[in-house]
Amino acid sequence: MARRAAPALATAALLGAAAPAAYAGSPSPSASPKLPDGLYGTKDPQYDGVWRQSLALLAQHTVGVRPAASGVAWLAGQQCADGAFTAFRADPHQGCDTKTMRDTNQTGAAVQALAALGGHDAAVQKAVGWLKSVQNKDGGWSAMPGSPSDANSTSVVIGALAAAGEKPASVTKGGHSPYDALLAFQLGCDAKEGERGAFAYQPKDGKLAPNADATAAAALGALGEGFVVAPAGKDVDEPVKALGCTGGASGGAHDPRQAAPAADAYLVAQLDANGQHLPSAMPGAAQQPDVGNTVDAVVALAAGSHGAAAQRPLKWLEKHSADWARQSGPAAYAQLVLAAHATGADPRSFGGHDLVAALNATGPEPAGSAAPSAGPEKDAEDNDNGGIPWWVIGVGLAFGAGIGFLISGRKKKNQL
Repeated sequence: MARRAAPALATAALLGAAAPAAYAGSPSPSASPKLPDGLYGTKDPQYDGVWRQSLALLAQHTVGVRPAASGVAWLAGQQCADGAFTAFRADPHQGCDTKTMRDTNQTGAAVQALAALGGHDAAVQKAVGWLKSVQNKDGGWSAMPGSPSDANSTSVVIGALAAAGEKPASVTKGGHSPYDALLAFQLGCDAKEGERGAFAYQPKDGKLAPNADATAAAALGALGEGFVVAPAGKDVDEPVKALGCTGGASGGAHDPRQAAPAADAYLVAQLDANGQHLPSAMPGAAQQPDVGNTVDAVVALAAGSHGAAAQRPLKWLEKHSADWARQSGPAAYAQLVLAAHATGADPRSFGGHDLVAALNATGPEPAGSAAPSAGPEKDAEDNDNGGIPWWVIGVGLAFGAGIGFLISGRKKKNQL
């Protein structure tokens, strides 16, 4: 999921760039202030408020729940006059200034949510205009404008453009499209055999290193998909095709539609090698399952019509995601709801848990039922990186890792 990503909250302090999950140079989180009406989750929204709100509203809308008016109003009220969103504005009546840390991941998530909900065309178009204004010359985006492009942020924005009715391939800067930027992050035939087809978050010292989080986000982005993926159906099962590297081929895919299957093949290999979950190991920590990245991988595989491949990690999630979602909050519940939706599973009976009811309980009471649509996504409480705390994301960024699908979440780092 890419796409998603992970919220972009990383910090200019460490890398001069940002990642959708936390500002790395930020101080330790303090006790949560009084939270505004309409906001989902109970943790401090300073780093992921718009991200988690967007995912929660998207997930509700996708499964036919009509979100509370106060929740939608809170999200819409977070927009700056220039169209951008930041993670959290405690006083929406106070205008954004030059010190306001505008964020492409938060903005991209908000666009996807508001476009799906309808009735916010002006806000969506203003946000899209801002995203276009901060596009890098390589065609991509970073979480924080002015920093080098990364795979997660570029993928989140591609999803936002598509949700707003734009053709991402036609949104160019310096003659380069978002897909040109995205393909530049994919490891090609010159890489080690087990790494081909993977995506890097960003080049480090001019080199690309495979990153499962970035790969899941980019697999969605390459298909022009956002957080919400139309159900593929359990019987739809396109074969997973690794990057073709025969006959002395070099480089990577030259077309997004070739890049996505190669990314999915890398994800499947990683899932198969690790018991149908993706691993995460922070520097100095023991390796453990990365639930958030595994959710993103399931959505990416479903988007690529790899039904059987998506069902295997989905079964793992049904058994192992409950504690993660409970601890992480609305974004995590939203991610799981969208993964269930993408794979044709029932989010109201997911491993014995009603994900929809759990998500609804993290915010204002829903207004009622609505016709399901295809345009929401996930969120993560306190971090958009699949339940990984903001300070962990900062550490990951310091080591040049990517973030979760997203970004950001996204967001979420998993250097494999």
